[in-house]
Amino acid sequence: MHINLPEKRYYKIGEVAKAFDVNTSLIRFWEKEFDVIKPKKNAKGNRLFTPNDIVNFKLIFNLVKERGFTLEGAKQKLRQHSETIMTSHEIITRLESVKAALTAIKNQL
Repeated sequence: MHINLPEKRYYKIGEVAKAFDVNTSLIRFWEKEFDVIKPKKNAKGNRLFTPNDIVNFKLIFNLVKERGFTLEGAKQKLRQHSETIMTSHEIITRLESVKAALTAIKNQL
């Protein structure tokens, strides 16, 4: 899954929800369920997600939505194989970006 987010230090919950095409309530739910997501909160209490949180959301989204893991299964997978998942997920992300670039070049021809 390719996420279109500009490079910033912090992302608001609405931006994250729109990028993943989910409701903000799901983002808040995953934040409570998964310890790897730790957004900062401003004085108003608004959640501000870091790029690292976005990477973790990609992993969780991949496990739960794309691969069909249960929440408990996704938590166990993240705990057991965090380095392996991160590496394979990074490879998949890079391949998807290369594919998108090649598709754009093809469309220009």
